[in-house]
Amino acid sequence: MPTELVEIPSGSFRMGSTSFYPEEAPIHTVTLEAFAIERHPVTNAQFAEFVAATGYVTVAEQPIDPALYPGVDPGELRAGAMVFRPTAGPVDLRDWRQWWTWMPGASWQRPFGPDSDVADRADHPVVQVAYPDAAAYARWTGRRLPTEAEWEYAARGPGATAYAWGDEEKPSGRLMANTWQGSFPYHNDGALGWAGTSPVGAFPPNEFGLFDMIGNVWEWTATEFSAHHRLDQPPKACCAPSGPADPTIAQTLKGGSHLCAPEYCHRYRPAARSPQSQDTATTHIGFRCVSDEPAGSGDGVDGA
Repeated sequence: MPTELVEIPSGSFRMGSTSFYPEEAPIHTVTLEAFAIERHPVTNAQFAEFVAATGYVTVAEQPIDPALYPGVDPGELRAGAMVFRPTAGPVDLRDWRQWWTWMPGASWQRPFGPDSDVADRADHPVVQVAYPDAAAYARWTGRRLPTEAEWEYAARGPGATAYAWGDEEKPSGRLMANTWQGSFPYHNDGALGWAGTSPVGAFPPNEFGLFDMIGNVWEWTATEFSAHHRLDQPPKACCAPSGPADPTIAQTLKGGSHLCAPEYCHRYRPAARSPQSQDTATTHIGFRCVSDEPAGSGDGVDGA
């Protein structure tokens, strides 16, 4: 059953930041109509329901079309996804290829490759889902993916502060989100004991009552990525594509993940944003859906 919806009131907020990364600028005012957003990211159990009901095959499980990757040996184009592997020790943080690897056979059911599974992670966010996979699930539920502005507004909460919970990263020393705890990318003590994804709702909600808006997994939005916020034209949104993923188009990710560490990626903030090609599935990207209908209109109890 789809996740319980939380109603977000209409209003205006100051979107963006000039304190961290250039792509978050400029700060500008955005006004939104009321909408409803899922209380937490879509879980493995919920995505499994979708697959069982529809027979859907994710991008990571589909044969790769050589025409989309000219110059690449067709023998190397095997279905799979990107998997994070911690390094043995300190490395040059400018080269992400030292901790990310292409894993044939990796998929949402086997996020780290053929020898892994999600049997004990029913309540963890689903990962290894590309943008069309997230859009297909949203379409099945009668919902859609949020725009970047909707996502940021919901993540900030009524206070519209630096983090989803306030201006301090760790108020009174309390860990508020599932982010990397240790020295990236080789030593992680785990957030509340979770090294990798954590069950949805394991960390405190924001003022709107939303869980995991920061950390745990990055989340797909319907907004195409640009190098900075565009004020001269509305941001372009891709609405529930039913065709193949376009590797030349990057969507905007929001929220940061369990791999965010301050020495490498201080993007576990509402204003933070990151590009990701539509066809890419990884061990740290998930999603949640939104609805234009009131939160109580026919939605069941939380199905996580």
